Amino acid sequence: MATSKSSLAFSLILFYLLLSTTAHEYVNEILTAHNCVRGKLGLKPLTYNFKLEAYAKNYARKRQHDCELEHSEGPYGENLFWASPFGYYNYSDAIKIWAEEKKFYNYGTNCCTNNEMCGHYTQVVWANTRTVGCANVKCDNGDQFLTCNYDPPGNYEGERPY
Repeated sequence: MATSKSSLAFSLILFYLLLSTTAHEYVNEILTAHNCVRGKLGLKPLTYNFKLEAYAKNYARKRQHDCELEHSEGPYGENLFWASPFGYYNYSDAIKIWAEEKKFYNYGTNCCTNNEMCGHYTQVVWANTRTVGCANVKCDNGDQFLTCNYDPPGNYEGERPY
């Protein structure tokens, strides 16, 4: 009887580990993508924050009906991403697109060049930011809305990201 109880306990533990690994696979994807960009600058890696994820999920659900790229105006830093229904982007894809804005960021002037966007990039590499949480929804029209929230927030006017 002791053997079957220990086998059952082992099976339950193994099942839980497998379930939790696949359930949070996206966490590793998000952290790897962010921390790869941050690591190139010698910045501290971000950790994942499920409170930020809950905030992001709540806001993504609010945007589900229209998929508009409007910021939540909440207490956190925030990057938004939209895609048409003709393709699906995972978290790594969105973070890579935000990171590509680096080419438009001029550290010397602390501004974006060529009237281009670079604020997504600077939020990803904001040195004081420690945690991130993300969410993504399929909108009613079939488009995709993805958001990542950051704490502490970044992109303060007049301050350099790192």
